[in-house]
Amino acid sequence: MSNLFFRIYLVLFAFITQFAFAQDYPGGLSDGTLKVNGTSVPVKIYSTTEVIDLNAFPEKTTDSNVLVIFNESNFEPAYFESSIITLAKYKTFKYQLFDKNFKLIETPATKDNITAFKYAVKSAKPITASESVTLETPFKIWDPSKGIQLGPVTLHFYSLMFVFAFGFGYVLMLRIFKIDNVNQKYLEPLFTWTLIGTILGARLGHVIFYQPELFKEDFWSVFLPISTKNGFKFTGFSGLASHGATIALIFTTLYYSFKIIKKNPFWVYDRIGIVVALGGAFVRIGNFFNSEIVGKAVDPNSPLAILFPQQSSEYGPTVPRYPGQLLEAAGYFLLFILLWVLYRKTNKKYQQGWLFGLFFIILWAVRFFVEFLKEPQGDEFIQIGGLNTGQVLSIPFMIAGVVIMIISKKFKITQAENEKPD
Repeated sequence: MSNLFFRIYLVLFAFITQFAFAQDYPGGLSDGTLKVNGTSVPVKIYSTTEVIDLNAFPEKTTDSNVLVIFNESNFEPAYFESSIITLAKYKTFKYQLFDKNFKLIETPATKDNITAFKYAVKSAKPITASESVTLETPFKIWDPSKGIQLGPVTLHFYSLMFVFAFGFGYVLMLRIFKIDNVNQKYLEPLFTWTLIGTILGARLGHVIFYQPELFKEDFWSVFLPISTKNGFKFTGFSGLASHGATIALIFTTLYYSFKIIKKNPFWVYDRIGIVVALGGAFVRIGNFFNSEIVGKAVDPNSPLAILFPQQSSEYGPTVPRYPGQLLEAAGYFLLFILLWVLYRKTNKKYQQGWLFGLFFIILWAVRFFVEFLKEPQGDEFIQIGGLNTGQVLSIPFMIAGVVIMIISKKFKITQAENEKPD
């Protein structure tokens, strides 16, 4: 046991140390190496989602070789004319253009091939089309496609993770109802109210806590997966907050408990907590695919360092960062395993509220501590004692978890009482 605690201490010490001595990247440039026919060419790497910054970058003087990573938002076919201007400017400043496989592109850009332009390289010695080029970096580069193309429609990986979250959640809750010998007719309304509470609460929570200006600037985007700010565009719900989802779920579950299944709300919360922990892991993996909720800048030699070329400009320079999404996802998945084992192997499911209280404590503790390694999401409207909005909002939930575990002793039931009669 002492060895286990020692290992945990070392991991926490490594995180805190890397956080305290986070790498600084002047000009938002990180280091890499181009291998040109086996010859190493040191390069400074730059990437941004801001078109204005991308257009201004070629004019910056530098004595180093430079590699610019383009991303999907830079060259969308809908904005072909501005993309042409950007590419022409890079050529004017002696940059060579390459595709994702580092094959030199010498043909003019068209609407059909505009998305093929992936890199711009400026080096002391120009690269020829016959030369083999690869990129080596001490950090990983996460730059996937946004989804699976199904004809004219793109199935976004972020949306797919929500499908997994609710799909596996449904199957898991079905299994729980069978274990508890509860009539499965009560499952469908639970799924419906959970879906409504999660999506609506998460969206409203994000807007209220992080982007309240949307109520004035783009009202319909608050409730619908669209944007009308710069012309009509289908966006999906790009901002969802777990705190808002939790608050909404509390109220929708209260309705379900009293009006539909007619059980103590803590009985329902105990079981929903297991499902939500797993669903939360899938959602954070979706954030990883979207290159959002990224971590703070980190030493490029760290095993956790990842460059997100598609990250939003709101997070600052595009440099190697902690994968905050994966750290949170791992925490939630481990919480799911813990809750499932306690539910299956112990009698804690008969102490109504105990599992839910534990869920609250650990879930929000994971969120609280990972926030130290994450960049702020939008404007931080709530800050107390150096803690950001996500951390401040997590504290009441952790305290509530402790209180719920204490009072759960009053709500013990027998196995017979646990089963819902028809």
